[in-house]
Amino acid sequence: MRNNMDKNVSCFSNFLELIPETENEELFENIIQTKDIKIERIISCGQSSPESGWYDQEKSEWVMVLEGRAILEFEEGKEVALGKNDFINILPHQKHKVKWTDPEQKTIWLAVHY
Repeated sequence: MRNNMDKNVSCFSNFLELIPETENEELFENIIQTKDIKIERIISCGQSSPESGWYDQEKSEWVMVLEGRAILEFEEGKEVALGKNDFINILPHQKHKVKWTDPEQKTIWLAVHY
């Protein structure tokens, strides 16, 4: 990611630029991380969570799909399809997983853990 500095901005970049050419594994990039918040860019291309197990996070997670498509699955059986510009807020300990991401294009996520 491009990182331009000036006296009024400590970090500047374009979230959709410089997308790595990786298709074999999901990529997680920390943008900002403090003790209270983590903002990350996630790039998927056909990846999904393992069949067994669930994400069970201590903090809330707000996620938005900026490009691509994905399906989230929740422990109680609910599925949520996300497309470009769709977002969801996942509460702490709300068990979930990524059921599917589009194998034909990169899915670019903005995730905020708070």
